[in-house]
Amino acid sequence: MGVGKSELSTRLAAKLGWKAFLEPVAENPYLKDFYEDMARWAFHSQLFFLSHRLRQHHELVQERGFVIQDRSLYENAEIYARNLHDKGFISKRDWQTYRSMYETLIAILPPPTLIVYLHSSVTTLLDRIARRNRSFEQNLDAGYLQELNTLYDTWATTQKVAPLLAINTDGLNLVDNPDHLDIVVNQILGKLPIQQLPLYQQPARV
Repeated sequence: MGVGKSELSTRLAAKLGWKAFLEPVAENPYLKDFYEDMARWAFHSQLFFLSHRLRQHHELVQERGFVIQDRSLYENAEIYARNLHDKGFISKRDWQTYRSMYETLIAILPPPTLIVYLHSSVTTLLDRIARRNRSFEQNLDAGYLQELNTLYDTWATTQKVAPLLAINTDGLNLVDNPDHLDIVVNQILGKLPIQQLPLYQQPARV
């Protein structure tokens, strides 16, 4: 939250002519209730997110060109749902059911070509969350964000889903500094299989 996923996805898609699949902010009917009572609504909320990610993943693999997704199926299970289970908000029985569904899904879905892992300090995240002023996010505390950061870092270094590019966004301003966007775009293009890129998108060879 607040790391710049949707901003990068939108601008990357516009610059390169790709299609962006963005996370809807208000579609999850459990989200407001979840932020008010995590223990009561954690499992329901995560099941909704899992089903939504499955549908979106299926849609994007049908596309013929390049696509970019701002939050993946893997994050929901490995970061958010796992954190809720670790905190006792999802019971052991519900967690086993959830994991069984998730592991079945990722076994049959084609993986992404590249995972771009954006990360920032908790201070930066809190500042960006405050500035975008979504009412249901305003009670988030630093401890919760640090827990997510820790799980993200752990998963990023151990996952075997796809090649991963890590980018620290603390000093990036994709809105006001076009040079920052160009830096990120070149890093991403440099990690993609060059034979899959249109000629105008291929990194320059020295």
